[in-house]
Amino acid sequence: MKARLRQHRVSRAIGVLSVAALLGVCCSSTAIGAVSSSSKHHPKPKHRASPLAGTWTGQYSGAFTGTFTLHWTLSGSILKGSITLTNPSGTYNVGGSVSGKAINFGAVGAGATYKGSVSGTSMSGTYETPQGGGSWSAHKTS
Repeated sequence: MKARLRQHRVSRAIGVLSVAALLGVCCSSTAIGAVSSSSKHHPKPKHRASPLAGTWTGQYSGAFTGTFTLHWTLSGSILKGSITLTNPSGTYNVGGSVSGKAINFGAVGAGATYKGSVSGTSMSGTYETPQGGGSWSAHKTS
């Protein structure tokens, strides 16, 4: 009877060890698979913000002379934002569009329309108001 009990304990121990070994192999192969599959993962490229979106500062001369700060967003080809002028002094809504390097926008409330071109972090052009027009230029600050 003792021999049979000892054989039963040995068989049981072998069974437990076999299950433990099998679990160890499965878990380590799962971990290895996770490592190898994650090493094959290619992160998505980061979405680049539009070079026009952000803050621009500049100056204008002609019928009016002064400086401005322009804040805007670009959605597709549509520009929206605000412009702060020193003459006439105030902050006005601005909206417009861009097509390639050509830019057109207007300051609602100031009665000004702007046309120009963009090149990297610089842009320049002309403006028109009921009192006359002139030129403007700006550089991106953020």
